Amino acid sequence: MRPLSDFPRVDLTHRPTPLEPMPNLSELLGGPSLYVKRDDCTGLALGGNKARQLEFYFGDAVSRRATTVLVTGAVQSNYVRTVAAAAAKLGLGCHIQLEDRVPGMGEVYHESGNVLLDRLLGAHVHTYPEGEDEAGADGALAEIAEGLKETGERPYLIYLSEEHEPLGALGYVDAAAEIIRQTDQMNVSLKTIVLASGSAATHAGMLVGLRAQGHRDVAVHGICVRRRKDAQMGRVARVVRKTETLLDCVGVVEENDVLVTDDFLGSAYGRLTESGNEAMLVAARTEALLLDPVYTSKAFAGFMDLVRGGTGGPEPVIFWHTGGTPALFAYGPEILSATE
Repeated sequence: MRPLSDFPRVDLTHRPTPLEPMPNLSELLGGPSLYVKRDDCTGLALGGNKARQLEFYFGDAVSRRATTVLVTGAVQSNYVRTVAAAAAKLGLGCHIQLEDRVPGMGEVYHESGNVLLDRLLGAHVHTYPEGEDEAGADGALAEIAEGLKETGERPYLIYLSEEHEPLGALGYVDAAAEIIRQTDQMNVSLKTIVLASGSAATHAGMLVGLRAQGHRDVAVHGICVRRRKDAQMGRVARVVRKTETLLDCVGVVEENDVLVTDDFLGSAYGRLTESGNEAMLVAARTEALLLDPVYTSKAFAGFMDLVRGGTGGPEPVIFWHTGGTPALFAYGPEILSATE
């Protein structure tokens, strides 16, 4: 495998993030020993998994002498917020485009949570009316970049669609090495990981990283948070192949390695679900873990279901907490209703 040191990188995260036991939840569910990988603790502007990915995108941007970075994402996108934070930290300009993926939400959703932090961090905010048009959103972002070029800026685009090089997935190839080291040091069996599967960069990077380092028997269960199972399986597989190509290790991941379920997605992206609400309450009241309604609550619901059903077997099961804390505040009224 091509070494990650071949790729430009900047330091944005607190690594390694903790790997913590969850004894209260283990007792409650009566299953195997449960652990949580705390990528909500990556450190950059309230943390989250996106900071790992952005070390490589911003490394590339800096190497190209970019003056401003552009990104597109949902209104309450953790990715967008982390891009704004990284740009501020590195002294770059930042233009963000917010897509309306969750229609009908109120004022709190559009002004609190990640949006509040975007503005606090100094990002220039643009909007895009469609929520399920990746090509259109990327095209609109490119138009903003062309306008910036006319003013003398050197823009760097972080695209939404899967058609571009998945530099962000390299952050989770590296994270795979990190979890291998931690489980070895803690004498914890590394057999099952559960994580949210959305853009597929985290899911694909983890699979490539584990397989390329010889860990062929570790199951990585992706819980769909954006699209249905068949579409997500295809997306993960394609991002896997692009990541393998970047690293000169094509074929280390087999087709049947891609495991996803949409049983916990609910009606659509960004909509609360009954099982997700339960997961938020259980995580908070057993282990003081804060989950968000969009990603981690749905992934944690899938994690608990896997443990309850014994699908993960008797070995320890690791939940990869990808962050998203700011979105809790954007969904405050809905969450309060769910706790009544």
